[in-house]
This record gives sequence, structure tokens and C-alpha cells, in this order.
Amino acid sequence: MTALTVLLVDDHPIVRAGVRSLFDRRDDIDVVGEAASGEEAIALARHLHPDVVLCDLRLGEGMNGVQTTAALRAQDPAPAVIILTTFDRDAEILGAIEAGAAGYLLKDIAPEDIVRAIRQAAAGGLVLTPELSERVVQVMRAPRVRLTERELDVLRLLDTGSSNREIAKTLFVTEATVKTHLVHVFEKLGADSRARALAIARESGLI
Repeated sequence: MTALTVLLVDDHPIVRAGVRSLFDRRDDIDVVGEAASGEEAIALARHLHPDVVLCDLRLGEGMNGVQTTAALRAQDPAPAVIILTTFDRDAEILGAIEAGAAGYLLKDIAPEDIVRAIRQAAAGGLVLTPELSERVVQVMRAPRVRLTERELDVLRLLDTGSSNREIAKTLFVTEATVKTHLVHVFEKLGADSRARALAIARESGLI
């Protein structure tokens, strides 16, 4: 039987070592590489052509798991991607699926379930627990907040702690324009303060 090839992507070496150890004594799954960032994963996948990529959602600086998934799925041949993470916010789960992930697993999952998920993903299946599947459906049915690209730019800079003046300087606009964008952002998010707007944006996966 030909072994399925797997690429591990996580910015913590100890986590990669722990996941790799799950497959050390298996003949049907072969870990062909490890990456500490999304950029490294994309380069390795282009060279190694793994069947499945197990990717964390948060990868430190640079690309996150959703962005990495989208880039990996754009390759030819495209590996199946399973997000393996500790984060289970609805918006993040939906974002990963929309980016092309074949599954979304939490790191407290049983080892045999990870093995089963790899096989299922490699065969073209979708890997979600019944609970996560139900949550994804509920999120998809709910109305979604839509911000313009410039509103998102302002929100991201706000998240770095930038003042209105600093945001205006970065975006080459006036402070009045920044304030107008923030008013629109607050209205769309139903927020009454910067802190609340940022909290809602994070919960919704906007930033």
C-alpha cells in the first residue's frame, strides 16, 4: 500500500514534533516535511507535492492558516489542507472552509481521528465533526458584515494601536476621512467604541 504523504505546518517546533510522533510507527502515512510559516509551507509543498497538509491557524508573523490554505489550494497539483488548531471561533472555521480547507480539527482530538481525517481528506472528503458542521451551516445562514477594503485598512491599523493621525498619514488621507470611515465601521459592526469595534471584528474573523 502506498503511504499518504503529509506536510506539517506549525510555528512551534514542539507541536510539530508531537504531531510527527503520531505517525512514526505507521506505514500508511509518511511525514515528508515540516514548515514553521505559511510562506515556507507553500515553497515546500511546491517541491514535495504532499497529499495532505496539516496546518495551524495562527502562524506568527506573515501569512495565517487561512491565507496559507488558499495559496496551497491554488497550486497544481493542490494538496488537501486540514486546519489543526486550538482556535474554534465560527468565523475562523468558515474562513478556512471558504479558503478550500478539507477539514478543521482541534488539537485535543484523538490521534486515530487525525489519521482518519488525513485519509478522508486525501480521498476528497470534508473533515468536520458534527458539531462544527452545524456551526458552519448556522454562520453561513446568518447575515454577514461587509466592510469596504478601505474600511478594513483603517480597522487593521486601528488594531495596531495607531491614532487617527497616524492612520491618516499611513493611508495618505485626511483625519476627517479616517473619522468618516470609523463612523461607517462602527455602524456596520454595531459598535459604540474602538475597543468594541475591534472585539467584534476579531470575533467575526475580519482581522
